[in-house]
Amino acid sequence: MEMTTEQRIAEWMVNEIKFRGMLRQEEAIEHVRSHFGEEYVFVNENGNASLSKEVKKAFRKLHGGRVTWDRDGFFWGWT
Repeated sequence: MEMTTEQRIAEWMVNEIKFRGMLRQEEAIEHVRSHFGEEYVFVNENGNASLSKEVKKAFRKLHGGRVTWDRDGFFWGWT
């Protein structure tokens, strides 16, 4: 079955986190914008760039709890 773009983004994110130990949100946003397009990024109510809900959903499903979000540092880390 063909992977959706959201699943491809999620796969890239999980691999980055797995191999580097972490991924900063700003790096993820930048990569997604330049490699996949603006439609997978939105500006939230706080004025911060964020990944689309569908990308986040695919990402959560793929990592299955093995990744945590650091609210203070704005990065994901491998658990």
